[in-house]
Amino acid sequence: MSLKVGLHTGQQNIEMDELRKVWRYADDNGFDFISVWDHFYEAPPIDGNSPAFESIAAMATLAADTKNARIGCHVFCMTYRNPALLANSIMTIDHVSNGRVELGIGAGWHVAEHTGYGFPFDSPRVRSDRLEDGIHALRMLFTEEVSNYSGEFYELNHAKLYPRPVQERLPIVVGGRGERRTLPTAARFGDGWNVAYITLEEFGRLNGMLDALCEENGRDPADLERSVNLHMRMGTNAEHAVRIERERGAIDGSASGTPQQVIETIKRYQAAGAARVSVAIRPPVEWDALHAFVEEVMPALQ
Repeated sequence: MSLKVGLHTGQQNIEMDELRKVWRYADDNGFDFISVWDHFYEAPPIDGNSPAFESIAAMATLAADTKNARIGCHVFCMTYRNPALLANSIMTIDHVSNGRVELGIGAGWHVAEHTGYGFPFDSPRVRSDRLEDGIHALRMLFTEEVSNYSGEFYELNHAKLYPRPVQERLPIVVGGRGERRTLPTAARFGDGWNVAYITLEEFGRLNGMLDALCEENGRDPADLERSVNLHMRMGTNAEHAVRIERERGAIDGSASGTPQQVIETIKRYQAAGAARVSVAIRPPVEWDALHAFVEEVMPALQ
């Protein structure tokens, strides 16, 4: 089976026109999936002064600017997003995109955003409980004509979501690497699991845990799609790759080196269980490297 290849774009320190240019290029050149992230401040945290565009509005723009790739957010923070409001936003974007949306959702981790905007930054247990509660509410809204739900954090009273999403089953993808709660949540309730910037060895280990968790819950592990995001550190040739590493720094969970080295890296993640690998670009966009990825790397992965 050919590997799905995505492009992950953090909408930080970049002009909207440039970001939209990247989205259109990816959509026109065979990327299976294009995603944004859900941050108000820069990630990883610095001082809160980096400009960053909001994710729902960005994702709606992405939907309108593209026509081929599936689209999503890796991942929305449950603390920031009331599930009923989020369901309405995603349903609307699903219609804009003609049924190309995937909903990524996670427990959240960015302390400065929570503190600065007045969202509660609870313990890992409470944030994980909130995530599961929100997933239950979201799934009900997406699948039921009328939803009644009473959870610890969220409540639905004869709630309706009209119009219905375009997709009969809109995928919910659980994001994160937490072994005690996030992976079990993905195995029980997710259509997919996404993890970012993780070494090959760690990805393989967690993927094996997910297989076991699915089996414990009476679920075929093949029904849970696995995806990983890797930092884009590729150069057009060896000299260019060295320059990029010198300027941007070496980092775990990256697609780095020459195009052939990146092909080999991505194929290793595929062999470890990834159905989709998304390369994550950060500005300034290395357009020559992105062109080389499309022209040299992607054909080798089909």
